[in-house]
Amino acid sequence: MPERYDDEPTRQLPAYLDPRRPPEDTDAYEQAEQASYRDSVYGARGYRDQGYDDRRYSPAGDEPRYGYDDRRYGAPPPPRRPAPRPGQGGPPPAPRRKKKRRPGRIIAWFLTLLLLAVVAFAVYLDLNLNREDVLADYEGRPGDTPGTTWLLVGSDSRDDLSEEERNDLATGYAEGKRTDTIMLLHIPDSDAPPTLVSLPRDTLSDVPGNGQQKLNAAFSLGGGQLLVQTVEGLTGLRIDRYAEIGFGGFAGVVDAIGGVDMCLDEPMQDPKAGLDLPAGCQTLNGAQALGYVRTRASAMADLDRVQRQREFLGALLSKATSAGTLINPFKSVPLALKSTGSLIVDDGAHLWHLASMGLAMASGDLVTTTVPIAGTPEVSGLGSVVQWNDELAAQMFGAIAEDKAVPAELLSG
Repeated sequence: MPERYDDEPTRQLPAYLDPRRPPEDTDAYEQAEQASYRDSVYGARGYRDQGYDDRRYSPAGDEPRYGYDDRRYGAPPPPRRPAPRPGQGGPPPAPRRKKKRRPGRIIAWFLTLLLLAVVAFAVYLDLNLNREDVLADYEGRPGDTPGTTWLLVGSDSRDDLSEEERNDLATGYAEGKRTDTIMLLHIPDSDAPPTLVSLPRDTLSDVPGNGQQKLNAAFSLGGGQLLVQTVEGLTGLRIDRYAEIGFGGFAGVVDAIGGVDMCLDEPMQDPKAGLDLPAGCQTLNGAQALGYVRTRASAMADLDRVQRQREFLGALLSKATSAGTLINPFKSVPLALKSTGSLIVDDGAHLWHLASMGLAMASGDLVTTTVPIAGTPEVSGLGSVVQWNDELAAQMFGAIAEDKAVPAELLSG
């Protein structure tokens, strides 16, 4: 039996809890109750007689709360109440804090997705372009010159037109393709203005391998590649970029932007071109626009036509690059799809090259002119042709080759 330490100094307990203190003269019921409690907790010989050292089981540094160590004498700790389950009483669980949505983050995600969509659409449009190898090198080709020189071609190709479209556009049923429009656009690297020069399709030309022909014959005989070589021989300029569009593509582009506004000084009728327009300002749809730029029913025939073509092309590009078109997806998206799907470009051209070309032509300082003309003589086997003024034409193209502005005295309607 463990030794008792009754002589160990202890703290004073309340009288009714001290087993060694004789009961006082209290009520008999209270005395019996206290005795019963002591016997049940401590036993007849007390807590320490059971062989326990309560200090061994007390947490270190646990000081008594009431001036004495109640655990030392066997006072049981208060029972621990289990935490109530949700829905079984007790306070409800604290609600989870909702994450605040930050407007800045939402806007950033939206802009990122928008940028990705724009980039993906631009890549698609670039892949949608039709490319041909038309800028092949050959012996005696002109050297590279400053700036960028485009050869712009409008062909009478009907290959992609249905019978109904041919009737609506009054294109006829001729096979193959010929040029209706031939222009040079020079975009300078210097501060000179961009220059657009019309080359009449009836120009008397030396077509490599085919002798003297009208300029548009080069396109019929050898396509874009032979036309490029012929124009480079006529002008002495190196062609850097090439773009071609057919009848159907031209009319589709006009319709995609809702038509083009033009003002006519007098009525125009040409049954062959399906043209019947009153005088005054009006909006031309695709079919009307095609007839307007094709007709030669005027006194100067081809020379009048090239002037109308430049005027219409300027109005078309001005509307196509306007804010009202670019920010309107119902116009800009069909325009982009139709134009890239209808264009034939050289195999090195990309969408950004076309954008640069369009901006140059839509700029307010664009200079438009026709190559200087000497006359329109008759040539055996060819009929009426357009003959250039070789001296003035050389001055014009010499200025362009040097990336300079064309002298004003060389400019014509």
